[in-house]
Amino acid sequence: MTFKYGIDHLDLDIVNGIANGSIEAELCQEALDNIEISRQRVEKMAASDKAVYGINTGFGPLCDTQITPEETNLLQKNLLITHAVGVGEPIAKDISKLMLITKVHALSQGFSGIRLATVERMLAFINLDLIPVVPEQGSVGASGDLAPLSHLFLPLLGEGEFWQDGKPVPAAKLLEENGLAPMELHAKEGLALINGTQFILSHAITGLTKMRYLLDLADLTGAMSIEGMQGSESPFREELHATRPFPGNVEVAARMRSFFKDSENMSSHTNCDRVQDPYSLRCIPQVHGASRNAYNHLKELAETEMNSVTDNPIVISSEEAISGGSFHGQPLAMVLDYASIAAAELGNISDRRCYLLLEGLHGLPRLLTSSGGLNSGMMIPQYATAALVTENKSLCFPPSADSVPTSMGQEDHVSMGSISGRKLNQILGNLEKIIAIELMYAAQAVDFRRPNKCSDIIELNHQVIRAKVAKLEEDRLLKPDIDAMIALVKSQAFTVSLEQ
Repeated sequence: MTFKYGIDHLDLDIVNGIANGSIEAELCQEALDNIEISRQRVEKMAASDKAVYGINTGFGPLCDTQITPEETNLLQKNLLITHAVGVGEPIAKDISKLMLITKVHALSQGFSGIRLATVERMLAFINLDLIPVVPEQGSVGASGDLAPLSHLFLPLLGEGEFWQDGKPVPAAKLLEENGLAPMELHAKEGLALINGTQFILSHAITGLTKMRYLLDLADLTGAMSIEGMQGSESPFREELHATRPFPGNVEVAARMRSFFKDSENMSSHTNCDRVQDPYSLRCIPQVHGASRNAYNHLKELAETEMNSVTDNPIVISSEEAISGGSFHGQPLAMVLDYASIAAAELGNISDRRCYLLLEGLHGLPRLLTSSGGLNSGMMIPQYATAALVTENKSLCFPPSADSVPTSMGQEDHVSMGSISGRKLNQILGNLEKIIAIELMYAAQAVDFRRPNKCSDIIELNHQVIRAKVAKLEEDRLLKPDIDAMIALVKSQAFTVSLEQ
């Protein structure tokens, strides 16, 4: 397929496809016409005596200062330069690329008044892999992501930096090498470029992409732990979840049933005398399901944002540009905080299952070693999961609950959504490590159930683990094993559904 910027509907799979090159994207004639009509409207307003915010006035608290037509272009340049005050380490190159893609889609809808030449230069950056370097800190997420977006578009002026071979390189150097001259921005363009939520949105896209796999992997991991503990299948029965049919719960319960299909190991203890399992086993549908519900909520709102116009003012006609708050990040900030709690809870319950697997219950040896005393077995990796869980809890404070006024009080309520987006991805990075350790524990527990065989999908994933990490017989350095497990999780090496 070829995606048409400004016309077609962007979703999580399509935006990732454009970013990784598997989906082509272009400006069609309808989008070209929309951009040109919007630009003509801006030029008419810029030439008039009537003050129109952001077109022939200053910005923020200077909105009541009218700018002459002769000063307009310099105003746009000054806007980018003065707002490029981001600090901290650069965000990942992939996130900067998502910012470019989502910005092009927003600008191409014909409400921003930007010139076609400017949009085409942005597309050239994407196609030539000229991806700007953007600092991670400095946005309060309310006049849009002002600082990050300013850094993203400094290269249009020949300023700032691009990524090359993993290192920042002056933009002017790579522009010259690619035969591209620095541009001069015209009326409204600077404001259209740096007002918007693309920094928040691109962190949401990145988090959603990672979280989608981790949700599936958490289910699989929980199932492998239940196989190792020889827990009960009853809490996942369809009849039970029909009586409380939250979508996430129902989906997780169905997935758990599929993971136990034809498991000899599960059948081997059907008539045991255990009445019920601890919550971290039997409440997997309720806990993992709640996290899925949060994921679905974030995905719904992020896809709305992907297809929205979030700069300011919004050009409605040749006579009117409405100055509103479409750049305010609160719609995403709050749900990013919700998703952060959801991701942290996946790690929380995973750590509890790690603890259970070490207790020496139901036929498993204490610390998952048959030679305890001289050997500590797998005692200590759970310290790491406990530490990561607590770190994630500390990251769950919702930035969207805070606001610090800026711009001399003109921007007196801000979303802090950029921090929410960054923290979600930090939590997900910790979650990868927690799940990796639980998988290592679960595989060890399954080995103690031999010669019983588990379901085909559990056995397949057990083989993936054993190809990299051997069963622990006697104490050895576990750091390489843990690192290998984390690498398997990060590379999405596990088969997480029967459909795969």
